Amino acid sequence: MTLVSTRNERLAELVSGAGWDAVLYPCDERDRERMEASRATLAGAIDGQAPVYGVTRGFGPLVAYAAAESAVEQGAGLIAHLGSGQGAPLPPEVCRLIFFLRLRSMRQGYSAVSPGFWQQLADLWNAGLTPAIPRYGTVSASGDLQPLAHAALALAGKGETWVRGDTGRWEVQPAEQALKALAAEPIEWAAREALAFVNGTSASLGLTIVNHQHVLRMVRAVSTLTARIAVLLGCSPEAYHAGIGEARGQLGQMTVARWIRADLPGGHARDLGRPLQEPYSLRCAPQVLGAVLDQLHATEEILLREAGGCTDNPICYEGELLHGGNFHAMPVGLASDQIGLCLQQVAYLAERQLALLCEPATNGGLPPMLTPRPGAGSGLAGVQLSATSFVSKIRQLVYPASLTALPTNGGNQDHVPMALNGAVSVAEAVELAWLALGSLAVGVAQLTCRTGAAATGLWQRLAELSPPLEHDRPLAGEVRAAADLVSASAAELLTFDDGWA
Repeated sequence: MTLVSTRNERLAELVSGAGWDAVLYPCDERDRERMEASRATLAGAIDGQAPVYGVTRGFGPLVAYAAAESAVEQGAGLIAHLGSGQGAPLPPEVCRLIFFLRLRSMRQGYSAVSPGFWQQLADLWNAGLTPAIPRYGTVSASGDLQPLAHAALALAGKGETWVRGDTGRWEVQPAEQALKALAAEPIEWAAREALAFVNGTSASLGLTIVNHQHVLRMVRAVSTLTARIAVLLGCSPEAYHAGIGEARGQLGQMTVARWIRADLPGGHARDLGRPLQEPYSLRCAPQVLGAVLDQLHATEEILLREAGGCTDNPICYEGELLHGGNFHAMPVGLASDQIGLCLQQVAYLAERQLALLCEPATNGGLPPMLTPRPGAGSGLAGVQLSATSFVSKIRQLVYPASLTALPTNGGNQDHVPMALNGAVSVAEAVELAWLALGSLAVGVAQLTCRTGAAATGLWQRLAELSPPLEHDRPLAGEVRAAADLVSASAAELLTFDDGWA
């Protein structure tokens, strides 16, 4: 069982800490002091008849009007009118992470949420209650309003939750049933508590964090595949020499080159039949993947800060009630857009490496498409065509969502980031990118067969998964299985790797 504190972890630790066996610590004395201080600040503003957004005044452009006299009526109305999200729910692990991130934000002590109310929510999270959150319908400007409102509705017993069915597969069920199964009371949302929950970036942040971790694993996986190709084709190891990276000084490049060198056998040298300089998809793999790695490092810092801060409005700070815009998800949106662009580079590199394996001019004179029966057989022709299609679709999906903003909300939200829209598209691109990598992995398996090279460990498992293509067969299942295999291997390597450089 993992106990979770509120310190800033690395993203991998944060995701692990939001896992199904994790438990949130109860509020400690410092947490309670911060929370109570912010509640006192809010109470003082209300007693002084200061206008307070969403509490004494309406929401959005309706701030010009008085709020309902009942705080519960005001809070219930907030989550009700925002229950307009659509589409399939986000994956259960993402939904659990989103709920976790919202709790982290509220725990900071800026949102005037009581320790007791926070603990009610934390108890539900600790019990495994996981709202089913629809993926479409927010502009991510006043936070991810609609997705988080659907989560709030679930906690109130009016929405839907994720549960494991009898078969072990995740299913969606009415939240009322899930609460009854836990013998838990539905949450009653007063105005300030409801606003603190929905006025945040946690939906786009949670999905962007998961996307980030996928792309990081892809970089590690393609580094490993690059080394295997270099070994099988007899490519020059000079492109991966430590001195090249030292001369430039880019940390990501040095890290990727080190990963590749670690997978080259001792004494590996260029086959004299190979060119002095390989095509860029092999020779420049450290430069391309390293650039992605550096961008992932930069966006990780941004995402960690977002995960450790308070995204809400208004906030209570050192005795002042401040109306502002911490719920605007532009930091997440731009990070997500950058992760999508990086993803495309990794998938494109994998597709180009696959192309090298299919051409006799670059695969060491082996048959085209690595088929032993050219003409009678087509080998990897279908796999390469599909990989090309995957990359094209990825490019369509990762167009920066921040460039698609539209003003809305009666002109109140006149600059919006579209962060969750972007993260959802990047998540779809992630699935296709893994298929591009799986396609390359099948190509590496067939190259192993054609060259008769020894295969142990990952390469033996891959060769068993995709045996020699003596006759054409459907390869879709092998591509998916290969993608899963290299993903798992990359995750293990990153777990034990010693860092970025």
